[in-house]
This record gives sequence, structure tokens and C-alpha cells, in this order.
Amino acid sequence: MYGYYFDPTYILLIIGMILSLAASARVKSTFAIYSRVRSASGLTGAEAARRILRMAGITDVVVVPISGSLTDHYDPGTKKLALSQDVYDRTSVAAIGVAAHECGHAIQHAQNYAPLTIRSAIVPAANIGSTLSWPLFLAGLIFSIRPLLTLGILLFTLAVLFQVVTLPVEFNASSRALKMLGSSGMLGTDEVRGAKKVLTAAALTYVAALASSILQLLRLIILAGGRDRD
Repeated sequence: MYGYYFDPTYILLIIGMILSLAASARVKSTFAIYSRVRSASGLTGAEAARRILRMAGITDVVVVPISGSLTDHYDPGTKKLALSQDVYDRTSVAAIGVAAHECGHAIQHAQNYAPLTIRSAIVPAANIGSTLSWPLFLAGLIFSIRPLLTLGILLFTLAVLFQVVTLPVEFNASSRALKMLGSSGMLGTDEVRGAKKVLTAAALTYVAALASSILQLLRLIILAGGRDRD
């Protein structure tokens, strides 16, 4: 049984936290750097997004502003491409890169990109898993009910699976974005390199989140194993 005052599995949580904080700090610093670099085209993020959507033949997606920083996203349900205040009306390389990335998701949706379809399909299960996994697991741990421990682990695995599927979706959206920015001339060669650095840093936040979740899953398995030995 683990010591009352110290649970060694907390080390896994600390490692995951460090990875997530490091990834978050990197994307913020990289975005800040290229937010100060004005694109030669002078296009705003919103203008670049609308141009990319037209190039892709997508006419039913609306580009709208949203409050906050780095809150940009594409909603396939409402077909709205929401750009944050640092992207929507800004002419920076970072703004255009992020806007193009979100367009990448809209294009994925229009083309029924398989990983995006799979991710959308498992959203309900992943939400249930992330919400109920820990309460069920803790109840199983406290009352020594093995089925609850197992169910908690299985539900948390669903949340991890969602993050696994998210990786190819995000990397593919960035790849599409960079290709379209370069081929269309919206960004020059050096500017595309800058946009790539921003999108790569953003992608690492998803990698860090997955790594953190896997470490948490490992912690659950270790704790469940320790309970069995008790």
C-alpha cells in the first residue's frame, strides 16, 4: 500500500504538467514573435480565410470573430470558422497561418476526411469518459470495488483515444494550410516558414496533451494494480 503522505504516482502527473506548460509557453511565445511580423500581402486573417475557402470551393462556411486569444476553431456543426481577436483583423504572418489552419479543418469537413469523421463520431463517448472516469475510479479505489476501477480506466481510455485521433487531424490541417498559403502567394517563402513555426508549436500542445493523458492513464493502471496487491 502507498504511504499515507506520499503517492509516487504523482510524479507522472508532474511530468505531464511540465510537458503541457512547456508546450503552452512555446506556442504563446512563437505566436507573439510572428504576430509582430506583418505579411507582405497585407491580408487580415479573416480575408485570408475567406480567400482560402473560395479557392477550395467552400461557400457555406461563415468566418466570424470570437473573443479571447488563441481561441480559434472551426465548428462543423454550424459551419462557422471563428477567429480570435489576434487573428481576425490582424495582418501578421501568425494571424494568416492560424486562419489558414482553421480553413484546413473546414476543407477536411467538406472532403469527409476520415480521421475528422472518426473524431466527431467519438466525441460523445470521449466526453462521457473524461467526465465519469475519475469519479468511478475513485469510488472503486475507496470502496475496493474492482469493476468500478476497471470501468474508470476504460472510460479514461476513450478520452485518450480521442486525443490520439486528434493528432492526424491537426497535423493534416496545418499541412493543407501551409501548402495553400505557399501556392496562392498569400505568404512568401520566408513567411511560410514563419507560419510553419507557429503551427508546429501549436501542434506540440496536442502532442503534450496526449502524453499527459497517457501518463494519467498509466497512473490509473498502477493505482488499480496497487489496490489488487492490497
